[in-house]
Amino acid sequence: MPLDQPEEELKSAEMSFLEHLEALRWHLIRSFASVVLFGALAFIFSDIVFDGILLAPKNATFPTYRFFCWLSQKLFSDDSICLSNLNFELISTQMSGQFTTHLMVAFATGLILAFPYLLWEIWRFVKPALYPGERKHANGMVFWGSFLFALGIAFGYFVITPLSVYFFGNYQISGLVANQIAVSSFISTVVTTTFGAGIVFELPIFIYFLAKIGLVTPAFLKNARKISYIVILIVAAIITPPDVTSQIIVSIPLFLLYEVGIWIAARVERKKAQSN
Repeated sequence: MPLDQPEEELKSAEMSFLEHLEALRWHLIRSFASVVLFGALAFIFSDIVFDGILLAPKNATFPTYRFFCWLSQKLFSDDSICLSNLNFELISTQMSGQFTTHLMVAFATGLILAFPYLLWEIWRFVKPALYPGERKHANGMVFWGSFLFALGIAFGYFVITPLSVYFFGNYQISGLVANQIAVSSFISTVVTTTFGAGIVFELPIFIYFLAKIGLVTPAFLKNARKISYIVILIVAAIITPPDVTSQIIVSIPLFLLYEVGIWIAARVERKKAQSN
């Protein structure tokens, strides 16, 4: 253990296995409490969460739809790519459907809002085990992890979600079949798509830690670039409507994140070489 490590971190390093478990238990308790707190607030302010946020992509006035209409007028002087016709309605088909959806949304909202605090708790638990140099380079984990997560949430909500809602909400196999979508299905699509994008945008953070423990190298990531790009295109095709424009819009940020991951892995490798 380094001699210049602070006394409290030396004490942490000297803790027994059971004491580490006890510390972990309190980190988990505080993390869960933060999710419950934010979830309770989301449950109370349901009008804002549902009408103002989650159900907003159903309205033609949603910013993404208005942007495509503006872009259509600027580029083509018509409404060829204007997304304004949302021809479906939301229904609830189960007695407890809206209540269970309310609970699910409250928990998911609590998890999203508490995410920076969860990262901070993870950092507090891991930090004492790191060497001073490692702590120095990982000090920004909470900030960058929170920033990337927020960026992914925004991308999922304003890009992937409205494209998916517009396509699947208007898709019909026959004019005789009306689209009446269960509210639980609609909300689940919005939440999982948005939250999933937030997690995917953590890719550079994941690559950083994999590079730190030696599981990936920049050479490996470069050699796997073609395969990774194909995987990204497949993922984009799955989570977006089956049109080329939507797939390209979703794929570009994922390509950039992968390239950032290669740069991060290369930087980690250089730091390791300098320390040796």
